[in-house]
Amino acid sequence: MSIFARSESNTDLAAARLAQQATASLAGLLAGLNKSRSDLAKAMGVSPGRVSQIMSGDANLTVRTLAAAAEALGAGVEIRFYAHPQPIGGPDQGSGTTSPADESSFASRP
Repeated sequence: MSIFARSESNTDLAAARLAQQATASLAGLLAGLNKSRSDLAKAMGVSPGRVSQIMSGDANLTVRTLAAAAEALGAGVEIRFYAHPQPIGGPDQGSGTTSPADESSFASRP
């Protein structure tokens, strides 16, 4: 297996985890707002089947789709990049603090 195939596999796994996190968060928001998938479909102007695709996590979720769901619910979406923690004795044995270069945030808020 080439390094590129292994990297692509890791990317696919990471994408699946992100989709799962997004749909779990969306489901939690719906429950917290006492709204159904049907309510979300109406608010987004899409079919209930499309919301089922989104919520299944199988769909290739786009930032636009996540933003549309958030907008329809009067909510925000936050995407955050962070450095993976280094194992003890790893290459970075610094103070354990992060610098602005280690972590950045993008938030979509009203």
